[in-house]
Amino acid sequence: MSFPKRALVLALLPIFVFGACTFDYGADDGQGVNRPDIVMENIEYVRVRGGYMLARFQAEHGEQWEERQVMELREFTFEQMEDQGQTVNVEGSAGAAEVHLESGDISLFDGVNIRIESEDIIIHASAIDWDDTGKTLTGREDDEVEVLRSDGTNFVGVGFSADVRRRTWAFSGEASGSFVEEDEEEYENGGLDEAGE
Repeated sequence: MSFPKRALVLALLPIFVFGACTFDYGADDGQGVNRPDIVMENIEYVRVRGGYMLARFQAEHGEQWEERQVMELREFTFEQMEDQGQTVNVEGSAGAAEVHLESGDISLFDGVNIRIESEDIIIHASAIDWDDTGKTLTGREDDEVEVLRSDGTNFVGVGFSADVRRRTWAFSGEASGSFVEEDEEEYENGGLDEAGE
């Protein structure tokens, strides 16, 4: 009779052993939604086409959420290159960014600064959204956006939007500032008047 008792103990032993074990993976809602799928530190991503760098972004911290197809980044900087990767045309930074992986749309927030060299424009905003399909930048409806140029042009307003393809920017709400128009003669003489001054 010791054999069935021994078999019963051996059969119940795994239940007691595994029943006594717990694995703590942190707080969970039962579906893993509260945990990112990938966590990264000190990220540098470089996009290359035809052997030339097109763009680079860096972030101190990143979390990728597969189910939502979103990457959340902190202390985000970026550069867009031209001239076969030799010249930085667009550069910027934001305290945080949310990249939508399927669409390529990006929401920048916590202080945004963008410099577009070819357009001689600097943009400052608390938050701004990039629509990758339409190639547009849009400020949040009630947030002020500041646009500056090296010639002294400067505007601050709400309802900011910029169309990269058309090379235009506008405010749909209240805006104020000054626009500096270059004198045609001054422009033709490379910024000097006829006396060379």
